[in-house]
Amino acid sequence: MKIMFYTLRPFDELPSCEKYKEQYGIEYAWTPDAPCPENLHLAEGCDAVSTNPCLVTPDYLREFAAMGVKYLPCRSIGYDHIPLDTARELGMRVAHSSYPPTGVADYTIMLMLMSIRKVGQILRRADAQDYSLKGKMGRDITGMTIGIIGTGNIGRTVLRHLSGFGCRLLAYDLYPNEEAARYAEYVDLDTLYRESDLISLHTNATEANYHLIDDKAISKMKDGVILVNTARGTLIDPEALVEGLESGKIGGAGLDVVENENGLFYYNHVGDALKNRELAMLRSFPNVVFTPHTAFYTDVNVASMVESAFKATRAFEDGTPCPTEVKL
Repeated sequence: MKIMFYTLRPFDELPSCEKYKEQYGIEYAWTPDAPCPENLHLAEGCDAVSTNPCLVTPDYLREFAAMGVKYLPCRSIGYDHIPLDTARELGMRVAHSSYPPTGVADYTIMLMLMSIRKVGQILRRADAQDYSLKGKMGRDITGMTIGIIGTGNIGRTVLRHLSGFGCRLLAYDLYPNEEAARYAEYVDLDTLYRESDLISLHTNATEANYHLIDDKAISKMKDGVILVNTARGTLIDPEALVEGLESGKIGGAGLDVVENENGLFYYNHVGDALKNRELAMLRSFPNVVFTPHTAFYTDVNVASMVESAFKATRAFEDGTPCPTEVKL
């Protein structure tokens, strides 16, 4: 048994590979680079290929399958970078990773608080030694209505932790659950848009929810609404977000993800002209708190994501249940 790890970070993921190699009895090879035509051959002799979110084309999967690769265990909760139709066609099994939800949940609440308290602007002005108060007044979260879209593990944890702040909580999910209902009132999307002072996204990216937050959705929201996204960039139409910020309809945003981030995040682009105009625009707004997809990034979560690849591969090979398998 052997796993080929693409986009593996030697400074944090590699030590976990050594640990779990022994625990699960699975060999591995690795490269820090994303899959590309020049390095697909590295998967020769491997049973599995593991990736973080990056470009994975149907042709890449066909080449992997021809080499004997059977499994695609992702080192991320999201798996929208995998061409699932092609994986199904080739009989390849796909798994996503799992890790404790508290890291992303608490990071989300941090972005909420930073956005409503205008911390981005406060820090920028402090760097210029502007310590005046005008323009820095924030809002008290206790008196706000917070809308959570997606009540999976992370969304539910956000709700549970927010319940201690005393704010009113609304929730939307295609599949409501009892735990979330203890903290929040489930409502339809239009009601959530209309009544929320702050809306936070916690759902996987699918074809059905592509640009869920578009100009039509934004038009239904309160003036000055705050948007927070630690899920997937494709959930928000970036043009509509920019227009909403420019018009003042959107009062601020806390963004850990953006559309078309593959190839940008996790790389040093100092001095580069980046092909993402919306990102450049969003970074220019003083009422946008932006971080480059780091909500997941804790020691516990990184180790859990690496272990997930080993655990799924072992389960697939042994024919035992794999809770993180993606149903194709």
